[in-house]
Amino acid sequence: MEIDRTKSAGDDDDDDAVTIGEALEATALSSGNKVIDKSDVAAIQAAEDRATGLGHLVPGGIGAEAESAAAHNMKATRDDEKTTLADVLTDASEKLVADKAVTREDAQRVMYAELRNNVDQPTNPGGVAANVAAAAMLNQK
Repeated sequence: MEIDRTKSAGDDDDDDAVTIGEALEATALSSGNKVIDKSDVAAIQAAEDRATGLGHLVPGGIGAEAESAAAHNMKATRDDEKTTLADVLTDASEKLVADKAVTREDAQRVMYAELRNNVDQPTNPGGVAANVAAAAMLNQK
């Protein structure tokens, strides 16, 4: 599958806008050592869906990779065998089949996905939803 390096239709013409892929890469830097769990999977899948606009999981995409990683982590007995956010989200912009500037609506969708799948805490500080929300705020300025 070829990666579309152009902005999606409806994106702002601002070349300085933070993209969803860049927000995911920021998560790899800020919370890269965190082991991927189901709330991360939901947030990553929502972010990928918003970036691509396809409305479905991309086979072999970062959402599918995150889902596979979380399933692996459930079975792994040692922490050093578990997959982290950095393992999946490093170079996220390169892995997405399409990317776009983050909007407030994108951030809300990602946050809702993370919240629905994590009853223990609101969102992960420095996690996917937090970084997508920060990117949306930067893009509004």
